[in-house]
Amino acid sequence: MEEYTGFAAVYDRFMDETPYEAWCETIVRELRQHGITDGLVLELGCGTGSMTELLAGQGYDMIGIDLSEEMLNLAIAKREQSGHDILYLNQDMREFELYGTVRAVVSVCDSINYLLREKDIVACFRLVNNYLDPGGIFLFDFNTKYKYETIGDATIAENREDCSFIWENDYDKKRCINAYDLTIFVRNEEVSEHGQELFLRFSEEHYQRGYTLDEMKQFLKAAELEFVTAYDADTLLEIKDTSERIYCIARERGKERL
Repeated sequence: MEEYTGFAAVYDRFMDETPYEAWCETIVRELRQHGITDGLVLELGCGTGSMTELLAGQGYDMIGIDLSEEMLNLAIAKREQSGHDILYLNQDMREFELYGTVRAVVSVCDSINYLLREKDIVACFRLVNNYLDPGGIFLFDFNTKYKYETIGDATIAENREDCSFIWENDYDKKRCINAYDLTIFVRNEEVSEHGQELFLRFSEEHYQRGYTLDEMKQFLKAAELEFVTAYDADTLLEIKDTSERIYCIARERGKERL
């Protein structure tokens, strides 16, 4: 997996309209409703640490796990600025290891969709169940099959003064996998010998798989997690056939409560 290598350097610039604060409010509200007001919380697929920092600012002791070393380097730079005591680990969410249990695990911004095989999701969920405190909460989002079907083979492009990208989608409806080629152009601080601006070009290929809520419930059951609730992540209302992103909440099951 080579996702988020060249793109890591400009990821936050292109994600500057992502409603991290609103997402954080939803996460914190859910955690508090389940009695989790402090303590250790793990974020899977933490990326550049935007959500990790916000949750740390809400009083949680954060651990962030991501497969991309480049993304984690940016997260560590944010940690140095904020002064938050966050532990970042460069690990695969299918095989992650912790020294002990945590009160909650969160995963947002479609990190789960990067797991393309059912056995990979179940492996991840089993580890979540293993590392949660008794009765601990797992909150995650995922993009639905409907969303990828709607995107189809569309090409998305964005041009800014110092960077731009071209996002070419190719959706395989039979396998429910969306492949997209990402080409990024970033202005170089140096100029050519003729005084012309130079741009660096990066190319990446990403794969994400769409899922249904029923499938997620099956994966949670296979991992021995207890499904609690789910709702439309964009409206925070009841899930519809046209829901593009879903919040799912599950609870640890199997450990004895003290």
